[in-house]
Amino acid sequence: MRSRLNGLKKTIFYEMLDMAGRVFIVARYSEDVAIGSRGFTEEEKKNGIVLVFNKSMNFTWDDLGISSTLVFGTSPQKCFVPVDHIVAIYSPELKSQFITSPETVTQMKDSKETEAKTAPNVVQVDFTKKKAPHRQRPAPRGEGRHGS
Repeated sequence: MRSRLNGLKKTIFYEMLDMAGRVFIVARYSEDVAIGSRGFTEEEKKNGIVLVFNKSMNFTWDDLGISSTLVFGTSPQKCFVPVDHIVAIYSPELKSQFITSPETVTQMKDSKETEAKTAPNVVQVDFTKKKAPHRQRPAPRGEGRHGS
């Protein structure tokens, strides 16, 4: 499930980038996240760091994560963010966001397992649209059959 979630992050990132021209990601603090020699501030260690990517930047996103040289103030820093540590992807222009975290995935999984155990009488509803039976439409006025 984790690799599918990481693939979804990549897809959403590139779709937003294509549509809006820039994308923001939030990376949570980890020793695996490299922000050059700058590192994380104390505030960023608690809340994560927001990084901005645009179409004209040179970056790569592979199976492990996203790599780029980002500029902080006037100082370029080599950065690497593992996909697992990207907790949000958003675009102010599109007014869209995708938020996730390993804790959220674990909570959702635990919640579904608990729900399945504690609520055996839950009725599942299928909201897919079913085709209505084919009905013969009435002929428009003036175009009906005429008796002979």
